[in-house]
Amino acid sequence: MDAVVLRAAQPNEADLLGEVSLRSKGYWGYCKDFLDACRAELTFRPEDMASRKIVVADSPSGIAGFYSIDGEPPEGELGNLWVVPEQIGTGLGRRLWNHAVATAREAGYSALHIEADPNAVGFYLAMGADQVGEAPSGSIPGRTLPLLKFTLT
Repeated sequence: MDAVVLRAAQPNEADLLGEVSLRSKGYWGYCKDFLDACRAELTFRPEDMASRKIVVADSPSGIAGFYSIDGEPPEGELGNLWVVPEQIGTGLGRRLWNHAVATAREAGYSALHIEADPNAVGFYLAMGADQVGEAPSGSIPGRTLPLLKFTLT
């Protein structure tokens, strides 16, 4: 993992970020129909790289993960944090998380909200976030997602 460099996402990587997010979500065993329903919400446009704070984990084999911080201080959203299946469990998710927290603090955020995949809740709780409720899924009508909050102190 030492060869992984965290850097700003580039406009020409928009499609790749969508692929990474879907591959990462697919790690949890979701069926193709479910993943297809999530595709629009997990699609990125080249202009997103300029209008959102998106950081990629660039490895010798390609993009291994990424995160985004959305919204304006004081409270924002960790809009994405995805790691390719081959890197899950290697510490890359924690590295991305720590970088996101440092970036958010530096930008003046006091808190980050997270609409988490249910399978990722344990990770966010271990990182210090608190579960504060539920939020409607942007992809699946009638489905709710755990809503977490991480206070930056």
